[in-house]
Amino acid sequence: MKYQHYVIKRKIENIFIFPFILIGKIIALLMPSKKEYKIFFFFPFYHTGGAEKVHALITQAIGNKECIIFFTKKSADATFYAAFEKSNCSIKNISTFTDNKWLYFFNLIYRGIITASINNQSNYPIVFNGQSNFGYKISPWIKKEIKQIELIHSFNTFSWIRVPFIEFIDHTVMISKVRINNHLEQYEQLNVPSQFKNNIQYIGNGIELPKNKIDKNYNTPLNVLYVGRGTMEKRVHLFAAIAKNVKEKNDKINFTIIGNIENSVPNSLLQYCLLQGNIDDASQLAKLYAQAHLLLITSNTEGFPMVVMEAMAYGCAIIATPVGDLPIHVKNSIHGFVTSNINEDVVIDEMTKQIMALNTNRDLLTSIGLKNQHYAKENFDIAVFNKNYQQLLND
Repeated sequence: MKYQHYVIKRKIENIFIFPFILIGKIIALLMPSKKEYKIFFFFPFYHTGGAEKVHALITQAIGNKECIIFFTKKSADATFYAAFEKSNCSIKNISTFTDNKWLYFFNLIYRGIITASINNQSNYPIVFNGQSNFGYKISPWIKKEIKQIELIHSFNTFSWIRVPFIEFIDHTVMISKVRINNHLEQYEQLNVPSQFKNNIQYIGNGIELPKNKIDKNYNTPLNVLYVGRGTMEKRVHLFAAIAKNVKEKNDKINFTIIGNIENSVPNSLLQYCLLQGNIDDASQLAKLYAQAHLLLITSNTEGFPMVVMEAMAYGCAIIATPVGDLPIHVKNSIHGFVTSNINEDVVIDEMTKQIMALNTNRDLLTSIGLKNQHYAKENFDIAVFNKNYQQLLND
């Protein structure tokens, strides 16, 4: 299906949706917002996840009491809620109305309520959409004079969800150079008008670097980390399978999983891993990074994971699949190792071999860890991230 077909489909859907939008706008007129906002943020979740952490950092960089955050989907946990609160933005969780398939008409009505609130501001605000389906659905109903910005983390389902709404987006921020190329190829494939290519802008993610020098002991029993959710693309079951392989050869090597991975790993493999669950405490997470020697990324798709930046900053070597921008930042024998492809059997075999090799070659492990600390300081400082987003939204 070509771009024009997506647009036609959207226009037909909007004809049927319009009565609900109108009801929402009438409700908004009868119950007008008592406060003016400069920025309207739309994010799906505040639960555990790299995207959620990036979203929280963006609100901290540019948010204040004149901004409002809408959460549009039900979160699995509250890991990053406090980080969003730190922005001083007003926060509204509307997922009860916008994420209920049995009461879907509420979602449609809320599109009218929210867009009326945005359009009725006395000064034109900015709308920032961090991969929220609801944020895309309201974009056609927002005044053309109001700037709309979107953030794309990878090449995934949102890369297709957003297609019918590209014409309403003034700026598209992407965190991965590889994924920018993927989207440009998609544009060519779908015959997307060429002017929309110029709206894409690269802004790399950033992190708070450790305040103190990391004095890691690279001669203790090897500690291997997985940090993240147990979603399908992360393939945490491969991490557990690698743990089994390695421990059958050397049971002193430790494997730790941080994050909610419920039902993502076969029960027979859980015995090889220490499960830490979600960790909300930044100091506790920093302690685990400081004790770790290796971080594994077993995903079949990524942009550029925040956990890689964090692990590098704490002197961990990275062993990853060749997805997203990982091969750009992880050079073999310098920052860690990248597998030859993403095939599951290949990933298990090659990562097992690299872990065993680094376990016996502690000089190389130490060299990689020290280089990664320096690399993180040079490339991932949160100050650059903050400046880029401040310029984007204050332009």
